Amino acid sequence: MSTEEKPKSVWEAERQKLEAEAQAAMAQAEKDRAEAEKLMAQARYEQANTKELELDLRKAQIVLEDIEYKRARELSKDEYHHVYIFKTGINGASVEDCMKQLRVWTRMDAEKPAAEKAPLEIWFYSPGGSVIDGMALFDYIQQVKAMGHHVTTGCMGYAASMAGILLQAGHRRVMGRESYVLIHEVAAGAAGKIGEIEDTVEFLKKIEDRVLDIFAERSKGSGCEKPLSKKQIANRWRRKDWWLTSEECIKHGFVDELR
Repeated sequence: MSTEEKPKSVWEAERQKLEAEAQAAMAQAEKDRAEAEKLMAQARYEQANTKELELDLRKAQIVLEDIEYKRARELSKDEYHHVYIFKTGINGASVEDCMKQLRVWTRMDAEKPAAEKAPLEIWFYSPGGSVIDGMALFDYIQQVKAMGHHVTTGCMGYAASMAGILLQAGHRRVMGRESYVLIHEVAAGAAGKIGEIEDTVEFLKKIEDRVLDIFAERSKGSGCEKPLSKKQIANRWRRKDWWLTSEECIKHGFVDELR
């Protein structure tokens, strides 16, 4: 049967079939489009989450870096390296501050054997001051040494008067090459009756004799080029300020090392 001879019912059936197939194809296409949009939305959501996670991660890294930096700065402080910088005049308050820090360090290591105790450093950049307060610190440093700590004393800039005496307190004494030490007779003011003044002078002579002992004893080091006796030291400082360069301190045994 030719196409011209097909009944209308057949044409109608074929048209309806084609329309149905077209509608099914359109429906499938719409479904596919909706699925594609859903996948794209999911991808955008996941991408946004990834960026948010990356941002949160970077924030966490910044916080961690800040914590680590602050911790590193804290651990870089002199306190954690057992270094004390004495950069004021020597008086009751400054001596107590130094002794307080030394007490903390020695108590932290109190239970350790001597070989494991932390070495300590005290650096003086000081014009000197009170002999009595300074001698209290000198004695305390000797106690710290007796506890098993190796104590290095040092001079930066200058260690004058009582600070120069305290420089002698350590096991090892070091000094900056462009630093200076000043030693002189013990000085104090005296007032009152003649007897009271004489008593003060007698007391000062006793202190001065001990100071001379300290310098003379430390001048006998093995690397000393020209050790000095008590009498020689007394003659050098009599009625004057005796300033010594770092090289002179090495020569006379008042320090062990220049840095």
